[in-house]
Amino acid sequence: MTTIKRKKFICTFCKGDVHQIDYKDAQLLSQFVTYYRSIQNRFHTGVCLKHQKSLAVAIKRARTMGLLPFVRHEK
Repeated sequence: MTTIKRKKFICTFCKGDVHQIDYKDAQLLSQFVTYYRSIQNRFHTGVCLKHQKSLAVAIKRARTMGLLPFVRHEK
């Protein structure tokens, strides 16, 4: 039998590239949102559980403040 080795991901926030997740940084938060403006899960984003929770809270706050859209607009 062969075993499947899973790729270990390293959280971008734990590495130290970004120090704090802030709801005012719309450019950073938009990287973790899909085309239809839903929050990506942590297996697609590659962040740890601790930072995924704070990322989701920051995206929800940014949506409430009007910095990120809730849905995609078509023209």
